[in-house]
Amino acid sequence: MKEERTILHCDCNSFFASVETVSHPEFSRVPMAVCGSTEDRHGIVLAKNELAKAYGIKTAETVWSAKKKCPALVIAEPHYGEYVKFSRAVNKIYTEYTDEIEPFGIDESWLDVTKSRKAFGTGFEIAETLRRRIREEIGITISIGVSFNKVFAKLGSDYKKPDATTVIDRENFRRIVFPLPAGDMLFVGRRTEEALLKMGIRTIGDLAATSPALLTTRFGKIGEMLHLYATGEDESPVTPPTEDAKSIGNGFTFRHDLVGREACRVGINFLSEEIGEKLRARGQKCTTVTLRVKDEFLATVQKQKQITPPTDLSREIADAAYTLLTSFWSPEKPVRMLTVTASGLVRRDAVTEQLDLFSDPAIDEKREKGEKRENAMDKIRQKYGRAAIVQGSVIDTDIGIYEKKPQPQEEQKNKIM
Repeated sequence: MKEERTILHCDCNSFFASVETVSHPEFSRVPMAVCGSTEDRHGIVLAKNELAKAYGIKTAETVWSAKKKCPALVIAEPHYGEYVKFSRAVNKIYTEYTDEIEPFGIDESWLDVTKSRKAFGTGFEIAETLRRRIREEIGITISIGVSFNKVFAKLGSDYKKPDATTVIDRENFRRIVFPLPAGDMLFVGRRTEEALLKMGIRTIGDLAATSPALLTTRFGKIGEMLHLYATGEDESPVTPPTEDAKSIGNGFTFRHDLVGREACRVGINFLSEEIGEKLRARGQKCTTVTLRVKDEFLATVQKQKQITPPTDLSREIADAAYTLLTSFWSPEKPVRMLTVTASGLVRRDAVTEQLDLFSDPAIDEKREKGEKRENAMDKIRQKYGRAAIVQGSVIDTDIGIYEKKPQPQEEQKNKIM
């Protein structure tokens, strides 16, 4: 008989706001929000504490709107380097209990503790130990869901906050999970939820009771997957980041669907930046760029493009990926996930660029300036960490990508395939 898995989903409560409160304990006594572009009335709320939540302040709303709800709201500027440091400290504690850890953004992780139960106790006991240690040793709180699969574990961590453990097992999952809105389930975005509502499906229980054939007819393969998720039959593994030497890629599932090419360009630029940095650190260049796009129904389209001459420049990789995007993706179609991959890797010292008598000197000069700029950025980040230089275009977005990527060089999460 197959052993029942024990999966934890750990979610740091109001992460940015909690980190700021460690440095400024007075924030715990007032409604406070961490906001980008505080000088701009259109800057957004990145995180807020529980007192601010009581005023109805929501993540991603404008500072102007938040201030209107709560004139006394205290605004804190973000300190991304601190968030990375705290995230690393939290994950270091996780590694003391299992090596099967899958990050989900800077403040969330799945842990498979099935093999850890003999040494550390039940899933609930491990969760309680983690909550206590992180509260006492780091000074922030986490909420943890304990279940037999990843989807229900995620629902568990969202079920009760802050600083709580919720167990969703085979005996109680119908009572806890089925009354929840279908939109609470992992990967059910706004448009999917709207489509489900049109079918009369309002709760996860409704979704579980719906014919898989009907869902497949309406949504394709994603329909079958949603039914498995709702009925507790998800068997997807906890997947730690992996590495080998064939390609370098970065992918990210956004906090909300991206609409419009400008928003997608921000994501592509940021993902490509780390790919170029990794290529340069390894002394390699790529000859192919692949872009994979996943929509709100998790349908995936992938295209690739050859690059001549081979490159290790983030800007050139991003340009190639963006060209691919504009060739096959409608600007109005929402994007749930982007993945940029550099492949066809060659050694930098083995690259021979043929002299083109008709080349444009202006292009050559631009490329040379690009090399100098990106090499200078590498040196700064190697010395001061990745958060030392951040693209301005991502700081004020609410798509979640900045929170995942600005990590010190030794902690990069590039996926190397």
